[in-house]
Amino acid sequence: MGYFYLLVLVLFSRSCFFQTTKGLQAYQTQLFLQIRKHLEYPSQLQVLDNYSGSLCDLAATAHMMISCQDNFVTELKIRGDKLANVSGFNGYAIHNKTLSETFSINSLVTTLTRLTSLRVLSLVSLGIWGPLPDKIHRLYSLELLDLSSNFMFGSIPPQISRMVKLQTLTLDGNYFNDTIPDTLDSLSNLSVLSLRGNHLKGQFPSSICRISSLTDIALCHNKLSGELPDFSSLTRLRVLDVRENQFDSQLPVMPRGLVTALLGKNLFSGEIPAQVGILTHLQHLDLSFNHLSGTPPSALFDLPNISYLNLASNMLSGSLPEQITCGSKLGFVDISSNKLVGKLPSCLDNTSDKRAVKFGGNCLSIEGHQQHQSSYCKEANTRKTGRKIALLIAIIVGSILLLVILAFGVLFLSRRCFERKTLETQIRKKAVQENPTTGVSPDILANARFISEVMKLGTQGSPVSRLFSLEELEEATNNFDSSMFMGESPAGKLYKGRLENGTYVAIRSLNLLKRYSIQNLKVRLDFFSKLHHPHLVSLLGHCIDGGVQDDPFANKVFLVYEYVPNGNYRMHLSESCPEKVLKWSDRLAILIDVAKAVHFLHTGVIPGVYNNRLKTNNILLDEDRIAKLCDYGMSIILEYNEKLEAKGGGLKSSQRQTLEDDVYNFGFILLESLVGPIVSGKGETFLLNEMASFGSQDGRKRIVDPAVLMTSSQESLSIIVSVTRKCTCPEPSSRPSFEDVLWNLQYAAQVQATADADQKSDSTS
Repeated sequence: MGYFYLLVLVLFSRSCFFQTTKGLQAYQTQLFLQIRKHLEYPSQLQVLDNYSGSLCDLAATAHMMISCQDNFVTELKIRGDKLANVSGFNGYAIHNKTLSETFSINSLVTTLTRLTSLRVLSLVSLGIWGPLPDKIHRLYSLELLDLSSNFMFGSIPPQISRMVKLQTLTLDGNYFNDTIPDTLDSLSNLSVLSLRGNHLKGQFPSSICRISSLTDIALCHNKLSGELPDFSSLTRLRVLDVRENQFDSQLPVMPRGLVTALLGKNLFSGEIPAQVGILTHLQHLDLSFNHLSGTPPSALFDLPNISYLNLASNMLSGSLPEQITCGSKLGFVDISSNKLVGKLPSCLDNTSDKRAVKFGGNCLSIEGHQQHQSSYCKEANTRKTGRKIALLIAIIVGSILLLVILAFGVLFLSRRCFERKTLETQIRKKAVQENPTTGVSPDILANARFISEVMKLGTQGSPVSRLFSLEELEEATNNFDSSMFMGESPAGKLYKGRLENGTYVAIRSLNLLKRYSIQNLKVRLDFFSKLHHPHLVSLLGHCIDGGVQDDPFANKVFLVYEYVPNGNYRMHLSESCPEKVLKWSDRLAILIDVAKAVHFLHTGVIPGVYNNRLKTNNILLDEDRIAKLCDYGMSIILEYNEKLEAKGGGLKSSQRQTLEDDVYNFGFILLESLVGPIVSGKGETFLLNEMASFGSQDGRKRIVDPAVLMTSSQESLSIIVSVTRKCTCPEPSSRPSFEDVLWNLQYAAQVQATADADQKSDSTS
């Protein structure tokens, strides 16, 4: 009886397998029929017209091949006959050259991405036109992508860098006309990068030199410019082809294993480096049609494997040594159209059929071989020597002038310093009474600790911080009535006010434990009034009440800020206000705003402004939900007072920064963004312990805010979870910089935007 049940189980399993296989084949066949429709029924796919079998059994032809593994399609190669050799292509369909006006490259790529096991995709000369969609990265299993000889234009999508299994990327013969993405170094398995024959511009991304697996780089026939990087780190590189661009640097350092180097028809200058003598594997070298000068290194002709050497149409000069030797494999040499003089080395004469040599257009001592008169090359060399002498004279004269200017500068600064001391003495006597209305206060410009060179240049014409009288603020707040009270923080009480001109403001009454030096306080407040950033609440002015006339110390200080009307971030995270609860993409936008503001405070001024009391209550939102950070810089505003209190054993600034680290505090803002403020109320220790729950799907469902779960992609969420863990790391040295935090936030937002767009596209298609 047991054998009978076993037999039934086996038969049932086989039946399910065949049904599953049959369903898979039908699904893949349906996808291929859609692809054929998108490509407007090319003749290369006519074989599908009456074919009823499995795609995996379809015989390959010269123009089409399909390969499978375990019944899944893994390779698709189609080669059409629509060559992309049209001059003046303007981004629109061309009759009989491209696919029709109704063609949608977005729909084609969407269908292709459903072949999730595809490892090789080659669609060549099919008339495909339009910008290559970002969603191409959804073909995450691809190892080879070849879209050559089509009509794609615009940018190469940066999202391609997420196709981490990619080994060959070939986009030759298209019309891409933007810069090369600087993120390709994420393709750690890439061996062939071929972007020949496009209209790419900008510089060669140095990040490409971090792809250690590269064997071939082909970027010829583009409009790339600038300097080529050092290629010595690419130890596997065998082919470098950058012909017909506009590179204008000296020749780059090349790796020892290079076999083919094609750098002709650029604007390279300088001499050919002696380093080429170590390129023992080099077989083909083309440096023609550049601006290279000097005498070619003798070792260049004697490389053990060199067979093709083209140095034509440069400005090479001097004479080649007569005793120069040529490598046994050297079959072609072109040194024509240069400024070479003297005799032609014996190994380069034309008496042997073994080697083809072109040397016309020089000043060599050879009769009847189209050589210029010796005066032609001497004149060129004389001009070159003259330019060197003129340059040397210019350097000497310039140095003398610079010394004279410096001497006058020292005298001038000495006088200014003397005058400034006198002026500062007068300012100190009038610190309370003076209220300049334009320019930057002399205290600020004299205090290099609180202002960067950029700030000095950028605020010369800005109004200085406005001085309010206590009467103005009392009138604005109805004598600080409780109805105008907005809240309280460690910095002091906050009131809403309405100025005489109708402008609403927020007024912070600072909690003072000691009296302040008015001058030191003014320096700091004037500095912060100059900090203008779209995501910082602007300090409009202040009120300093000394209490007693001519008293140099302040008893009361009020800070007047711009009013931001839409509440704080914590309120918008709360379930108690469901109509204002933010979806995930909105939270990411707010977090990016705040990160930009803090990054500016850390790096935009000297020294950086740290210990900014970061928390969700201090992130305000305007009517458009643009985030603005408030209560920043209090550690500097109150620094003088704290120093008075901390004499003899108080905390140093660096120690306070360690305890009140902005990155650490921002990590808890990220955490509240993930789990919501109600859960956050359980305490810091609880939340840190709960971080482990983010590692599993069930854990995330238990702790993450439902509003986040319903509106986020797993990939975007995982990026923020990872950043949160790093920010809240107990060891300060292990926490990321704010630049890294900002980059990850922007990347997560990009991933989420792509997921939202894909979801919208799938729902409408």
